[in-house]
Amino acid sequence: MAPEAILSHLHRADGSATYTHNGYCIIGAVNGPIEVQRRDELPEEATVEVNVRPAVGVGSPKERHLETLLHNTLRSIILTSSIPRTLVQITLQVRSLPEEEADCGIDSSLAILPHLLHTSLLALLSASIPLSTVLTAALVAIPSVSSSPLISPTANQLLRAKPIRSAHVFAFSGEGKLLLNESDGVFSLQEWDEAAEAAEEVCCKEEGGVGLGEGMEVDGKEGDNLDAWLREVVMDKVKWETRWRGAK
Repeated sequence: MAPEAILSHLHRADGSATYTHNGYCIIGAVNGPIEVQRRDELPEEATVEVNVRPAVGVGSPKERHLETLLHNTLRSIILTSSIPRTLVQITLQVRSLPEEEADCGIDSSLAILPHLLHTSLLALLSASIPLSTVLTAALVAIPSVSSSPLISPTANQLLRAKPIRSAHVFAFSGEGKLLLNESDGVFSLQEWDEAAEAAEEVCCKEEGGVGLGEGMEVDGKEGDNLDAWLREVVMDKVKWETRWRGAK
């Protein structure tokens, strides 16, 4: 199933996005640059705050761990020095999870992490927060009974492939730089290298799509490549923000 996204639909946020893929649905909202509390103020760069809210109940150590991973990754692409002494607040609400998520055989934090990253990026783009690059992320799972890794699998595919020996999440910048690596399970260095190469091909391949579905749709538009799709979103956002230049 192809991912879908809706941008700028929350009217009380500076930027927003709803991202849906593989049974996960996440709503992201960004406010910023806004005034920051004096105790959190940084004199030469912006403060980045990430809040993850679960689909049911209150936050737990799992959400705090995800917030740390997201904060470190997103901070590396936000041009914080261009908006010093301000706050960029990112809020992610998990709206729904796949039914098989609890039994898929891998850490649920890894399974949802790529979707949280994509939602955050789209919300940041919607809010026109200055970024140095875009990012793409992918989950790679290595089953115990098969040497072929599963790339961006659904929860149902993970359930059928159990037991899963190891799971990996990689995030890459638009230039192919590794921004995030999280792994869980038992694996060799060679298996990690193969998983990283598979994820890089998925995230940064220039031709033939990225293996996430037959097409990616945002506001009714489709693209064949995730990186190209994200860049098209940026282009459309810039055109919309500068439409006044062509007005007569």
